[in-house]
Amino acid sequence: MVRGPQLDRLHLDGLEDGDPDELRRDADLDGVRYADLAVPLLDLQGARVASSQWAGLSADEADLRGTRLTDVELDGVNVPVVRAARSQWRDVTVSGRLGSVEAYEAQWRSVHVVGCKISYLNLRGAEVADLAFTDCVVEELDLVGAIARRVRLSGTRVGQLNVQHADLQDVDLRGATFEAVDGVLGLRGATVSPDQLALLAPLLAAGLGLDVEP
Repeated sequence: MVRGPQLDRLHLDGLEDGDPDELRRDADLDGVRYADLAVPLLDLQGARVASSQWAGLSADEADLRGTRLTDVELDGVNVPVVRAARSQWRDVTVSGRLGSVEAYEAQWRSVHVVGCKISYLNLRGAEVADLAFTDCVVEELDLVGAIARRVRLSGTRVGQLNVQHADLQDVDLRGATFEAVDGVLGLRGATVSPDQLALLAPLLAAGLGLDVEP
């Protein structure tokens, strides 16, 4: 039986209003709340963000490279460009609209992506565990070389899924629809429905070099 993601409850009690002037590289933000924040660039590269809530965040670009997020709620965010390579996310929920999310070689643990529309999610070489997508649209999900444990997609549409050289275990894809899959043999360790298997059969045959003739 496939094991589902273990999502921990966020601890967001007693938050104080955050000071926008403290939003800078290598910042240490703890126990703060930002509401309807609109900035051209949110630069938190290398920062530590803990026990924080961001509601209605709007930015042209967010730089989260090397940032550590713990117990963070990102609610109704609208960010076309997110640079989050080698960042660490633990106990994070995200909702809203995101464009290109560059999270390669990141570490995600207990992350819930809810009601999001994402143009491109790059998790190449990332280590993810206890990750759930619920009611999302992801135009391209890139898991090339990623290590993924206990991942579930529910009510989610993925335009293109790339799993070349991925290492998957307890990855439940039964609640998702796909338009295209690259590296179909990288799906080893995933769980699919019978209907999905029928759609994947031609790709599996091609990946194995099988000729299918009547």
